[in-house]
Amino acid sequence: MKPSALPKPAGRFLIGKPVDTNPKSPLHGLTLEMILNALVERHGWEAMGKAVDIRCFTRDPSIKSSLAFLRRTPWARAKVEAMYLSGKAEPARKR
Repeated sequence: MKPSALPKPAGRFLIGKPVDTNPKSPLHGLTLEMILNALVERHGWEAMGKAVDIRCFTRDPSIKSSLAFLRRTPWARAKVEAMYLSGKAEPARKR
């Protein structure tokens, strides 16, 4: 395939930009950092590591390392977005 024939990436992979540019999407207007912070607050790192088995959630987890990994890894990002959407209506966990 010629480089010009490759599909153009969606706005979802830009750093600091909204995850989804479709106004009808439930992720519209949310950044990956906002999604990650909400998940950490709601579930905590341990539960997130069990749901999505990636090192940035299980070993010395941080927002910064998780953002870096998720921006480079579409399959993991998709799982995190699905986790956010599936728990969107659930109340935050009690600490």
